Amino acid sequence: MSSLPPDGPAAARGVVRLLNTADGRALCLAGAVDATTVDAFLRRYGREPVRVDRVDAGSVTSLSAPALELLRDHLDAAERAGRPVALRRSPAVERLLAGPAPVGEPGR
Repeated sequence: MSSLPPDGPAAARGVVRLLNTADGRALCLAGAVDATTVDAFLRRYGREPVRVDRVDAGSVTSLSAPALELLRDHLDAAERAGRPVALRRSPAVERLLAGPAPVGEPGR
C-alpha cells in the first residue's frame, strides 16, 4: 500500500484559481485556504492583484491571514480602478470581511 507525501495533492485542503469564463475573469477560492495555497497562487500569478470581474468565495470554509489579504488586495485593486466586482461569500468569508481591521491597517 502506498501513500502520498504530506505535501502532495492529497494534502491540499483549499484552492485559489483564476478562471476565464464567458462572464469574464474570476478569482475562485474554496475550502480551507491556507498560507501554502496562497503561496502557490502567488508563485504562479505574481504578487500584484490581477484584474478580475468577480470573486467566488462561496465555498470557503476558512481563510488564513495571507488568504484574507489576497482577497482584500484583489477587491481593493478593483475598487481603486473603479471596477465593480461581484463577490460571492461563504459565511466564513462574511465573518472575516465584517470583522475589525487588523492592527496597523486602518480602513480595511
